[in-house]
Amino acid sequence: MKLVLVHDWIIDLGGAEQCLRVFHNTWPEAPVYTLISNPESAVKMGFNIDQIHSSFLQRMPRAAKWHRHFLPLYPLAIEQFDLSPYDLILSSSHAAAKGVLAGSGQLHICYCHTPIRYAWDLYNQYLQEHHLQRGLKSALARLVLHYIRMWDVAASSRVDHFIANSSYTARRIWRAYRREAEIIFPPVDVDRFAPTKNKDDFFIFVSRLVPYKRADLVVAAFTNLDLPLLVVGDGPQLERCRSLAGRNISFMGYQSDAKLAELMARARALVFAAEEDFGIVPVEAQACGTPVIAYGKGGVEDTVVPADGSNWKQATGVFFYEQTAEAIVAAVNQFIYWEKHFDMSVLRQHAELFKTEEFEKQICSFISAKWEQRQRIERGL
Repeated sequence: MKLVLVHDWIIDLGGAEQCLRVFHNTWPEAPVYTLISNPESAVKMGFNIDQIHSSFLQRMPRAAKWHRHFLPLYPLAIEQFDLSPYDLILSSSHAAAKGVLAGSGQLHICYCHTPIRYAWDLYNQYLQEHHLQRGLKSALARLVLHYIRMWDVAASSRVDHFIANSSYTARRIWRAYRREAEIIFPPVDVDRFAPTKNKDDFFIFVSRLVPYKRADLVVAAFTNLDLPLLVVGDGPQLERCRSLAGRNISFMGYQSDAKLAELMARARALVFAAEEDFGIVPVEAQACGTPVIAYGKGGVEDTVVPADGSNWKQATGVFFYEQTAEAIVAAVNQFIYWEKHFDMSVLRQHAELFKTEEFEKQICSFISAKWEQRQRIERGL
């Protein structure tokens, strides 16, 4: 079986790239085709440069920095790859990778991190945040996103089997493409984190400070609560968050992996206010034995077990169900009331369900089963 990997782009190293890293470790000889790649990032992931095949977008001015501006060209670029020498295509897609052209004799399995969010669920939010609600630029943006949605649905039909990273993403795949998806949770390096009994008095928020992460709501809530909060991360909403913050809020900026693991382990709880497709940070917090106070929609429905006052052998956090500062305040107060009941060993044990080894095992099992099924069909069995 000759296998090839397809990934949207290799630029920043996030959760999607962690999945690609595991794919590479599992099939180290497989080449990877991608729209745009940053050689330094590819090397950090363990690839040889000659394994990376980029599209014509790589030759565009400042391709890595401006890659999102080339959205209208993604369909054309991804369709130029000739993957005919390969038996099995494994795509890792949150944008265009699933749209590669495959022959009738090839098997295409897509690990889907999300349908294109700014073309589907975040369409109106995207237009608002980029001030594209009216005028000529608005009309052009709407036309491009309409085209992307049509292409995205057509591209989904080129996939033989979808794998989703969460139940939430599986529902979104069904909504956008009317396709069923197997659920295999993405890999989390839980061994990088360790619980500690030396808890401090602070709560922690860890994220890039962009609008949908709702850091502003968390800062406003903790300013009202007058409880110490560490905000780890930076981004375009930093100044807005500072303007809302009381003296009890500390902005830590970017922290190294080691320092982040230490802070997360010492925190009373992690506060997570985003609606994410999966969300690795809550799993990392639980690996530290730190409970999670989370907006109860999205990937956390799979990764966090909300307390109900009696399920302390399973509970790993507290949910709130409205993205408002008031709802966060109520959830924090509920957590404080229940805090002594959370069991650090239960939290750690739950986090280990998402270990990298478990992801690799399930991916290999799924691919083997689908490949054998394809072989039986071709032999008429």
